[in-house]
Amino acid sequence: MVKVASGAEGEAVELTLGADGIQRATIILDSYSYTPSHLIVQAGKPVELTLTSVTDIVPHNFLLKEPTAGLDVEQDVKAGKTVTVRFTPTQPGAFTFYCDKQLLFFKSHREKGMEGRLEAR
Repeated sequence: MVKVASGAEGEAVELTLGADGIQRATIILDSYSYTPSHLIVQAGKPVELTLTSVTDIVPHNFLLKEPTAGLDVEQDVKAGKTVTVRFTPTQPGAFTFYCDKQLLFFKSHREKGMEGRLEAR
């Protein structure tokens, strides 16, 4: 089942396990934000995220780096494009995902608040 945030900003979205055993969600990448920005998943089960950029010019990316939990995701998302990432968190925990894009002399997107949280239970 695909879940897209329908509540308040920052509200947690719990992914359900599909018939094929994959947890899926769509994340919207906008100007310095991810929606939803807090996902709850089951550890040990595959996760598939559809990343959709709704910006016209500014590219973003999605980084989720926690090798001890089997998480090593780095995916660019060009302005106006959609990509899919797949991973399986191997252990429970709370992990930060973020965009590290930056224009010369400006703060990075992460410094402007473009980060979220993946909670594996």
